[in-house]
This record gives sequence, structure tokens and C-alpha cells, in this order.
Amino acid sequence: MASNEAIGESRLHVAVPAAVSRERARDLLGDGRDAWLGERVADAGSEVLDGASVRHVLDLELRVSDHAPRVAFHKAAFVDVGQLRDDGDGSPLSLDLSWRAAGMTPLFPVFAGSLSWNEGELLLDGYYAPPGGRIGEMADRLLLNVAARATGRRLLERVAERMTSGD
Repeated sequence: MASNEAIGESRLHVAVPAAVSRERARDLLGDGRDAWLGERVADAGSEVLDGASVRHVLDLELRVSDHAPRVAFHKAAFVDVGQLRDDGDGSPLSLDLSWRAAGMTPLFPVFAGSLSWNEGELLLDGYYAPPGGRIGEMADRLLLNVAARATGRRLLERVAERMTSGD
């Protein structure tokens, strides 16, 4: 475990190509994000954790196999997304992003971090807390971290597919 990680937290750092213009990335991460985030949730907690986040319900996917027959697990999650940060100086476009399971929450990890785009690459970077305390930490070291990275990568692929589709 890295020295900057708190007990019970694991680093999640994944990237995928997203070869689009800065303007296209800004559109899909800004005002057009409902296209990949799905339904907005209007409950008391959705107003915002930081004064600017919006909550969505999103189906997170863990693909076990990309070969036929394709096998995947799905879990509904509440995803809180902050405002797009664009300094206009060519620095990465970024937004805060966090998620937790929409049901049976104690059985699934909780993630907090950021999603950014820079020069044709999408990056998800942050920390997640595996479920189950110390036993969950051990399971994460053995196997669950693979699932966490695959889930994060699939989310980024979903965003990148939307960016490059031209919709």
C-alpha cells in the first residue's frame, strides 16, 4: 500500500484514448454529460456534496469476458459529478467524480476522485474504499482491485465512445 493511502483506501488510476478535439471533450464533459451519465436524480442528497455536484443514476459495468458470449456484471450506482474545470490555458479539462452503489451499499466499493481529458486521453484518478473492512482490504489486494480497474476502464470507454461517436 502506498504511503499516501489511508488505511482502507486503494488507488484507482486508469486511462483510455479519447482522440477528439478539446471542444468536443469540453462539450461531453460539460453541458453534454447527460449523454453518458444517464438519468439525473432529484433527491435531497443530490443537490450536492460541494455546492456544485449533480447526482445521476448510472449502470456501472464489469466485463468478465469480451468474447462471445459476452459476460458482464452490472450495478446501479449514484454518481456525483462536479462542474467542469477548464482554465482555458491548455491544461487538462477535469471534473470531480464520485460513486457509490444505489442499493446494498455496504457490499460495494465507494469511489472519490476526478475524471480528466488531456490531449486525446481520458483519465480516472482517485481512491476507493473496498467493502468489508480488513477482510475487504485483503480481498482487494488479491482480486477486487482488478475488478475496480476494469469497472473504471469500462466507464472511461463509455465516455470515449460517446465522444468519438459524433452524437
